Amino acid sequence: MNQYEIAVLYHPSLEVDLTKAEERVKKIISDAGGKIIATDNWGKRKLAYPIKKEEHAVYVFYTVDLPSDGVKKVETTLNITDEVIRYLIVRPDLKAIAKAEAAKEEKAKKAAERGNDDTSDEDKDETEE
Repeated sequence: MNQYEIAVLYHPSLEVDLTKAEERVKKIISDAGGKIIATDNWGKRKLAYPIKKEEHAVYVFYTVDLPSDGVKKVETTLNITDEVIRYLIVRPDLKAIAKAEAAKEEKAKKAAERGNDDTSDEDKDETEE
């Protein structure tokens, strides 16, 4: 099983009742042998350019464990689903993500050390006065 990120742009009229469309996409993924790890709903956003005469779409991102042969099944089914305006399936670079997180932690650690040094300088100034 490989990890994939699936970005789905739903029709903007579904913003109020998105559960039925989401259940349909979740069923498509599970029928292809996949398992949804995480869901991130960004809500209704303006598109960069009109798609199917629509200016807005509801953005939902899924993190999925899916066999490589299941990707084609998901693509063909999403392609004919009426609720879905656009979709994108990508395989994230897990090594790059881990490297970025490590760099972020290192940066936070250095910032915390600088913060401690700054407070100790302030304490010295107060005692000298």
